[in-house]
Amino acid sequence: MTNRQDIYTRVTERIVTALEQGTPPWIKPWVPGQGAGPAARPLRHNGEPYRGINVLLLWAEAMAKGYQSSHWLTYRQTLELDAHVRQGEKATMVVYANRVTRTALDEAGDEIEEKIPFLKGYSVFNADQVEGLPERFYARARPVTETAVRIDHAERFFHNTGAVTVHGGSQACYIPRHDRIHLPCIDVFKDAESYYATRAHEATHWTMHPTRLARDFGAKRFGDHGYAVEELVAELGAAFLCADLGFALEPREDHAAYLTHWLEILKADKRAIFTAASHAQRACDYLHGLQPGVSPDGEAVQ
Repeated sequence: MTNRQDIYTRVTERIVTALEQGTPPWIKPWVPGQGAGPAARPLRHNGEPYRGINVLLLWAEAMAKGYQSSHWLTYRQTLELDAHVRQGEKATMVVYANRVTRTALDEAGDEIEEKIPFLKGYSVFNADQVEGLPERFYARARPVTETAVRIDHAERFFHNTGAVTVHGGSQACYIPRHDRIHLPCIDVFKDAESYYATRAHEATHWTMHPTRLARDFGAKRFGDHGYAVEELVAELGAAFLCADLGFALEPREDHAAYLTHWLEILKADKRAIFTAASHAQRACDYLHGLQPGVSPDGEAVQ
């Protein structure tokens, strides 16, 4: 087994273990009961959020170990900050994907450049495993206070996407042939966060349309393989969006039904969770790119 294949296997096994325990790492990604505030993406030492599969890996590790800090650092970065990892602490693996260019010969014998993708793993430590860091690395988010019925910044975010959303009834769904999201009214939900988490899920589905990201896993009917893969993408996309908006993804009633499908998919294909996380990140970037003052790739416009 190559190192690259081993990384795919190790990451997939980590996610499968969490799913088999009934705790998807994208559900409520914080440690309850210890004053932890709103959910957030894991952060690099410089405050830059992690993306894609690394978000799931670090959420899973934080929940398993009870880490409170959102910050993760390499061993070298801790030394550069005059800090040190406590003795006996174990690192967590994250991955780095890129491409290298090499020269090869085509069938005619002419030189061509090939881009070869590669995947590399490296180790990071949570700030809670490190002593001597500046206080900002240990800062706890403020406890969540009681919110109004609607959350203004979340309301603006979904309004700015331009997705046609119809409220009413008891079902939450996206109907591709009508290109329309259907949601129950907000007062039907137990709280505002649950409403916006559901809206984030359906907004992720909305990005699959041929005029947007043209995402198609070959779903033919409810519950088949392609349907389950798209549901996994929507779940991850919703988790990423919710973290960006400052709250956590709540379990949906249909999670249990999909859990078996997701386990089957991940066990059959060690790259499936990477693919799903990549599609989810792309969907999240697309929705961020629809916000005023943000470029299509999700970067702030100066």
